[in-house]
Amino acid sequence: MKANPYQKLFVAVLILAQAESCFGQADPASEPAVLAVAKVLPAVVNINTERVVKRTVRDPFEDFYAQFFGYNRVRPREIRQTLQSLGSGFIIDPAGSIVPNQNVVERDADLKIHVTTNDGKTYNAHYIAGDDKTDLAFIKIDAETAFPFISLDNISPNLLGQTVIVVGNAVGYGSSISRGVLSAVKRDITVDETEYKGLVQTDAAINPGNSGGPVIDLSGRLVGISSAKMAFTPQGVPTQGMGFAIPAEVVRDSVNQFKKVAQKQAKPKNQPASAADTSLSKAEKLFGLQLQDLNQELSDALGYLRGRGVLITAVEPDSPADDAGLERGLVIYRAGSSETNSVKQIEDLLQGVQSGTKLDFTVGVIRPRGQNQRLGTLSMTAR
Repeated sequence: MKANPYQKLFVAVLILAQAESCFGQADPASEPAVLAVAKVLPAVVNINTERVVKRTVRDPFEDFYAQFFGYNRVRPREIRQTLQSLGSGFIIDPAGSIVPNQNVVERDADLKIHVTTNDGKTYNAHYIAGDDKTDLAFIKIDAETAFPFISLDNISPNLLGQTVIVVGNAVGYGSSISRGVLSAVKRDITVDETEYKGLVQTDAAINPGNSGGPVIDLSGRLVGISSAKMAFTPQGVPTQGMGFAIPAEVVRDSVNQFKKVAQKQAKPKNQPASAADTSLSKAEKLFGLQLQDLNQELSDALGYLRGRGVLITAVEPDSPADDAGLERGLVIYRAGSSETNSVKQIEDLLQGVQSGTKLDFTVGVIRPRGQNQRLGTLSMTAR
C-alpha cells in the first residue's frame, strides 16, 4: 500500500526533529567535563620558585684531599647559580591562599615564589607553612584583590568509578587537562623511595608539572591534589594508568592546621619579624652549608649511591664549612653519631647545637657498587 503524502511529510519532520535533538545534545559546550573545567580553570595556577645562590667553585675532590693530605688548592672562582622548580597549584579562597606540594615550595632563606594565574598575570607569593608528612604547603599571593577559587567546603564524595579530571601545567604546558576514573582510595605506595599514604588512585594521566594541581569531579568539586605517578612498581615492573592524588579531605584538614600556624606567626605591623628569625636554616646559620635532599633522579645524574646522604649545594665563603674544605658536590653521610639521609634529619639534629659546639661530619662520595668510594671524617665548630 502506498504511503499517504502527509504520512511521508510527518516522517520527514520527525527525523529532522530527532536530528536536531541529537546535535543539540552533542554540543561540546554543554558537556559536563567542559563545564567543570571552565568552572575551576581560573583558580588553577603555575608555581615557579627561584633561588639565587652565590658560591665559590673548586673541584670537590681536590679540595677534600687538600684538607687531609696537604695538596695545594687551585684558586676558586665565584659564580651565581639560579635553582628553579616548577609545579601547579590552585587558589582556595578569595584572598589568594594556595595549597601546593611542599616539595615545590619548601622554605628557603632566599626562595622567591612566582604564581602565574590562568589569565597570564604573575604575582609574588610568600611561604606560610608546610608539612613534609602530607607533602602539602600553604602560600599566599602578595596582592590585595579578590581571586577565583576552588572551595574546600564542598568536596567530592570520591566514589569508585566516578569520572575525574586532572588540571595543571603538565611538563610546563599551562591549562593541560586529562580525564579518567577514580580507580581506588586509601592507597599506600612508594615512589622513588618516598612513601605516600592514604592516596586516591586514578587512571587519568599525571605528568611532571601536574604536581600540586587539582583533581576534580564533573561538578567541579575537589577530588584531591595531584601527587605522584607510578611508572614502575618497587620490583621494577612497568605500569600504565596509575596516578595518585592527596585526598580532598586531607587537604581540607591540613589547611585548617596551616591557618592556625599563620595566626600564631602573625605579628603587628609595627613589629616585623627580623630576617635572622626566619631566614636561615640551622646548617647555614651554624656552619655556612646549603643542603639538598638526594632524590633518585639527582643521585643518578651525579652517579651517587641512591638513598644515602645529603648533597652540599653551596658553601658560604669564610664559614666553618669553607675553612674545613667542604665544597659543593660532596655528600654528608653522618653528623655526630647519626646517619643523615635527608635535610630534615640534619636540621633536627642541629636543633640542640649551640655556637662553639664541635661536631664531627662524615663527608665524601659513595658511588654504586662501591666504585671510587671516598670518605673522610672532619670536625667543624659552630659559629
